[in-house]
Order: sequence, then structure tokens, then C-alpha cells
Amino acid sequence: MKKITMLTVVVLVLVAALFVTGCAKPEPEVVEKIVEKIVEVTVEAPAPVSDGSEDLTISFRKNLVTDDVENYFTFSGNIRYIAVDKDHADEVSGASALGSTHVFQSYIYDVNGQRTFSGGMRGTFLFAVTPYTQVEGDNFSASEAADGTITIQYAHRGSAYRIVTDANGSLAFPNGTFEKRAIGYIPKGAPQVISMDFSTDGTSATVDWAKVWDSSVADGVLVDDNSTKTTGPIVVDADAATSMYYYDGALTVAIENDILTIEGFLTAVGR
Repeated sequence: MKKITMLTVVVLVLVAALFVTGCAKPEPEVVEKIVEKIVEVTVEAPAPVSDGSEDLTISFRKNLVTDDVENYFTFSGNIRYIAVDKDHADEVSGASALGSTHVFQSYIYDVNGQRTFSGGMRGTFLFAVTPYTQVEGDNFSASEAADGTITIQYAHRGSAYRIVTDANGSLAFPNGTFEKRAIGYIPKGAPQVISMDFSTDGTSATVDWAKVWDSSVADGVLVDDNSTKTTGPIVVDADAATSMYYYDGALTVAIENDILTIEGFLTAVGR
């Protein structure tokens, strides 16, 4: 559908008036020239609308305090037709037993390699398929506040992530609270190094989350004297604006007896 400028409307009204009053009868050539001056502007396409289909179904369980053979990550969907049922950490290798670590990638990137999903949320799911040592190394935690909101946060490879639900434990996509901040780096073959601006001893174990998510703590500061890596600002950790689609919907997050669960389905919405 097209629309015309106000100038064009005025010109057309004048032409119509001349026809009605009989004051003048424009020649076809004149009308053609007027029409040629119409400036057409394409009307913006309507905003994408979710149809509510179950394009990505998620089920996740993680014991927050110890290794647990009951931990799992399950997903399925109808945009990639790839499913993994109750993936878990392999007891021997410590890696993902059923390969969800790499198989799930097909749901969080489009065919052009553009991210369709929060990186911090994707990282959260990995904790169900890794040993408890990963929880300790990344200072992974989940807690419920008095108002019912649940906060998940951790530091992985020098980046801090925070995910926050609403008071009902619902985590909305695409505009929920998904945040990220560069607070350190990871040397090759060594534990991650955290800026002393956010950690009392430079390790993930003593990360002060209140400082991490305080925007008044300056960014652009060298993490330490052994690297050129600097800290960063707090940024939204969501899908790429250039991705072919994004996810709409909500996942339900709960904590009970130190068990974190995440359940629900999301709908892929084309841009």
C-alpha cells in the first residue's frame, strides 16, 4: 500500500476543483505531469505477530547446591525438528551426554548466523549438562526475592549475566530482563580473571553482584596489568536486531528445595 504527500493532496484537490467549477479543463498532458510529481512513500509493514505455536519447548532442572543425576535439559521444536530428551552431564567426560551443548545452537541462530536468543539464557541451560564444578567456577546462582521475582546470575569467560523474572516467576520473551556485562577475561588454560572493581580477590568466587549491576561503576577499566582486556557497560543480552526471527512468549522459572526449574514454550516470530 502507498501513501502520498500533503503537497500532492493539495495539487489533486485543486485539479478536482477546476473540473467541478468548469473554470478550466486540464489537458491530459497536464494531469500526467501532476501525477508524475506524486511522491510515493511505502507504508511501514505491520509489526510481526505471534501465532502462539510451540516452536521451542523447554524443560530444565538444576540442583543449585550439589551434583545431581536428576539434572537435565530437554528441548524440542518445529522449526528445526531437533529434540533432545533429558540431556545430562556424562559421568566420565563431564560433557553433555546427548550433545545438546552444540545441537541446541540450531535454535538460537538463524540461517545467516544471527542470534535469535539471549546468550545468557542459553548459557543457563548448559549448567544442567555440566558437573557442579562448573557452578562453582562460574559462581552460578539463582535466588527468589520477597516480591517473588527470581534472579539468575553467573560469570562465564569474563562476562557476567543476569536474568530476572516478574513477581510470578514468568520470564518474558523478547523483552524480559536479560543483561550482560564484561567484568573480566579468561586466560588460555586458566580460570577466569575478574576485575577488582567487582571482586575482592580477582576471582569469580567473590564477585559482588551489586557492583556488577551498578551502572555508576565505570566501564572501560583494565581488568588487570596482565592483559589489554577492559570492563564494559551493562548491555541488553537479547536477540540480534538483524535476525530473521525472534522468540515470543514466556518461560516459568521456579526454585524449590534448592532445585531450579525452567519450563514452557516459545514461538518463533519472523521480522
